[in-house]
Amino acid sequence: MKGCYAVDASFGIYRLAEEHGYVRDAVREIAEGAIAPYAAEVDDKPRFPAEAREALTNAGFHAVHVPKEYDGEGADAITGAIVVEEVARVCASSSLIPAVNKLGSTPVILSGSDELKREVLPPLARGEAMFSYALSEREAGSDAASMSTRAVRDGDHWVLNGTKAWITNSGVSTYYTVMAKTDPSAGSRGISAFVVHKDDPGFSVGAPERKLGIKGSPTCEIYFENCTIPLHRIVGEPGTGFATAMRTLDHTRLAIGAQAVGIAQGAFEVARDYVKQRKQFGRPIADFQSLQFMLADMALKIEAARQMVYVAAAKAERNEPDLTFYSASAKVLASDTAMSVTTDAVQLLGGAGYTKDFPVERMMRDAKITQIYEGTNQINRIVMARQLLK
Repeated sequence: MKGCYAVDASFGIYRLAEEHGYVRDAVREIAEGAIAPYAAEVDDKPRFPAEAREALTNAGFHAVHVPKEYDGEGADAITGAIVVEEVARVCASSSLIPAVNKLGSTPVILSGSDELKREVLPPLARGEAMFSYALSEREAGSDAASMSTRAVRDGDHWVLNGTKAWITNSGVSTYYTVMAKTDPSAGSRGISAFVVHKDDPGFSVGAPERKLGIKGSPTCEIYFENCTIPLHRIVGEPGTGFATAMRTLDHTRLAIGAQAVGIAQGAFEVARDYVKQRKQFGRPIADFQSLQFMLADMALKIEAARQMVYVAAAKAERNEPDLTFYSASAKVLASDTAMSVTTDAVQLLGGAGYTKDFPVERMMRDAKITQIYEGTNQINRIVMARQLLK
């Protein structure tokens, strides 16, 4: 799948290739046939979308980013964005399967040893394992460098102690990329990254959080109580973990942008179809110009956000120096768009939109998290401003 789009290195221009269209069609067929029918139940229960995982894994869309040398598809970043977008169009919780598999494994791909890559990436590529990412703590969210989780070398093992919070897909993932301080006196330069397996002694998962949205994706605390892992499961050199974490977010924030675009697109389509059918004053409410303007603005915002996500993905594929700005921008623009569009979708459906008979209220609840995780939009605006002022 690599190299299936054209780019201009100077301006980040891209052109979707024919293959991208095939991918979109294939994922959409799976999403509508095997994921959408369960989306409301997944939200209501709530429960993990096992049907989505099975369908995506069977089709090879659960972790398309894994390089071919580790049994993966080796898909380009735009393909990955399209997969997340199309799944999120029907179920945001399910879209976190490919999105978080990438988030959790990207540190290994960027900085891990070949030994570690050969241990953990092939099971991910084959769908035998899922990956999560563990950076945040209750008192170290936006200020991630103030984390208190520790890792100490003990002979040929590392021993971890601490707690991580808000860990997406915790309890269903096999592997967790964990950031911990190996030199507490060195600030962010004393943070290292490790891969923890769910069966490692001293590792455990807490109770799921009770959330506003994305209820099908379990979010829990994870605990390390003298958690012992092999020495080789450090990601990169000691002290490089925070830099790896930030580089990872450059590559994965755009996936949250893709998720947000998908949520917004799904809500827009429901609203568009509804106003064409709903009649008031003797005619479809789509005939009223005020509602037409709302639909036009919704479509305008969605397409602008989609283009920003794809530009960021093209830059990620080339690892361009301005990726940090574009990835943060894509995440901010798309998530703000998702919140705006889903809110308007509820409004267009009126009282019906406020009920669970239609999916737009779920989509509005799901959209909110896209403005919060992988860096709040306030933090991402700081990231963008710093890049501009360099």
